[in-house]
Amino acid sequence: MPRAARFDRQVALERAVELFWSRGYYASSMKHIEQALDMRPGSLYATFGSKSGLFIEALDAYVERTGENFRLMLDQAPTVIDGLKGYLRSFACVRNAQAPAQACMLVKTLLEINPEDAQLLAKADAVLAQVEQRICMALEQARLAGELRPEVDCPRLARLLQAQMIGLRVFAERDIPNAQIEALADDMVNMIDAYRHA
Repeated sequence: MPRAARFDRQVALERAVELFWSRGYYASSMKHIEQALDMRPGSLYATFGSKSGLFIEALDAYVERTGENFRLMLDQAPTVIDGLKGYLRSFACVRNAQAPAQACMLVKTLLEINPEDAQLLAKADAVLAQVEQRICMALEQARLAGELRPEVDCPRLARLLQAQMIGLRVFAERDIPNAQIEALADDMVNMIDAYRHA
């Protein structure tokens, strides 16, 4: 019995991710949430506590899923840097009809949340810190494997790459041809080569 409940909760969270990405946090009314999750108000509040509680859990579900994708890319690549480059290139897939929502949710959240919503801002910041740490750990692994120069400041490079990723996502909100966005992603990826052995 608990298995079915956990599965239903996961389905609800996946639907919440899609809803909050497409409409944003503030434009997603309780009626939208009820319809998207196929849940009555009483069940929603009993399960998630509040709209912000649901949103925070949806962000966690998003981060867990993207973390899995990141680990898979690293595991399947011949080197850590190759995996990291593949991950960074995936940020150019902004107009992929298959699943654009998951790719942009964090950046949209960062841009949307008002300063008055301190709990949600803190959550967005914490989630972005997790992503930065994930990148930093991969860079450290690459440095230990000799793929990067020994003096590379991995935390600083991780921050730089995350800033580039966020910038690319915001830039891609404009009406820009996909080829230009992909070229920018390539520029971002090629930047890593400056930190490799000559």
